[in-house]
Amino acid sequence: MEQYVINGGKSLAGEVTISGAKNAALGILAGAIMCDEFVTIENLPDVSDINVLLEAIAAIGAVVERVDKHTVRINGGTIHTEMVDYDYIQKIRASYYLLGALLAKRKNATVAMPGGCDIGLRPIDQHLKGFRALGANVTTENGFIHAKATHLRASHIFLDLVSVGATINIMLAATMAEGQTIIENVAKEPHIVDVANFLNSLGANIKGAGTDVIRIRGVQKLHGNTYSIIPDQIEAGTFMCLAAATKGDITLKSVIPKHLEAITAKLVEIGAEVNEYDDSVRVCCNRRLAASTVKTRVYPGFPTDMQPQMAAVLMFGKGTSYIHENIFENRFKYVGELRKMGAGIKVEGNSVAVIEGIEKGNAAIMDAPDLRAGAALTIAALATEGQSVIRDIEYIERGYEDFDQKLRGLGASIEKTVVPSGKKKSKFA
Repeated sequence: MEQYVINGGKSLAGEVTISGAKNAALGILAGAIMCDEFVTIENLPDVSDINVLLEAIAAIGAVVERVDKHTVRINGGTIHTEMVDYDYIQKIRASYYLLGALLAKRKNATVAMPGGCDIGLRPIDQHLKGFRALGANVTTENGFIHAKATHLRASHIFLDLVSVGATINIMLAATMAEGQTIIENVAKEPHIVDVANFLNSLGANIKGAGTDVIRIRGVQKLHGNTYSIIPDQIEAGTFMCLAAATKGDITLKSVIPKHLEAITAKLVEIGAEVNEYDDSVRVCCNRRLAASTVKTRVYPGFPTDMQPQMAAVLMFGKGTSYIHENIFENRFKYVGELRKMGAGIKVEGNSVAVIEGIEKGNAAIMDAPDLRAGAALTIAALATEGQSVIRDIEYIERGYEDFDQKLRGLGASIEKTVVPSGKKKSKFA
């Protein structure tokens, strides 16, 4: 297994190009198998979650051609099975998008229960509720979800809670259902809109993505096309927090500033300078930042996927900060690791972290408990003088492309090395 060795304490500066959105790409790749013609997807992030999903798509018989590092061509016309292999899919939560896509295309799907980072309960009952409303018979057995329908018919579906995954999955299935499906209380994240735009580019009829109500008039088939994925909102936010924590000056290129408004507002509130341009954002900071209160919300609120990174910034703030986690109940697993660096942080219950800001931290050896927590530990290590080590970086590489290379491009002293044999047995989820 590999680890990051970081010599921190430097102000990072320069330009970094943001990759395509991982969360959008996962839904888009699943949607691509619904077409019996070639679909070309550009600006694909080269991260392990994407590569695992592509392997799973190829394993069910679809043609998968890697044109280059960031471009893939997919043709679902050669799919020969509706069962998605357990070994591939247990590694990533996005497995469930293949349920909606295969149900739409083949009216039959069997997919392993989803895996992914252990950040709390993320039930898929709303997904299954939507499939049943569209006419599918859905059962679970031996760790697999089975969904089958003679035909899919339109329905009026009200989600009991706002769910990104359920919104995308039901949207995929309803794309080829008979009649007009209406989905209310849906998620509005940028990658919801991107998946809808992608499907529309193939001939789907989806309206309202990005609002509270999505209307989908089913079509019989989709056609091939070329589509480019939006920039990754969370990767961009991570580098914004990095600039603030290291008192740096970083310009993010290839971003959509509107998608970053909640992050921008919080950084400005605590004293960072943020300048927005057409497709770039510059974040700079030359002083100790103030304390704040952060409450995670569904989009357009502050994203839960940015909560750990913001904690790494507030760790060095002046005063007492509070983080209220309103989405996942197990998102503070990084707290014990930050304490190794001297962070004055404690968790009250499962939903509130109290941070007493410190001026300087101590270098430490830390273990990344999940994807976004790993990014937060990296930020804290880069902002702290001395040599820190972050292990279990396979979590980080699930969602950040060439993370260490991009950081070195900003002046960071970070190297990827092999964990010495016998020192630690790494985990994977």
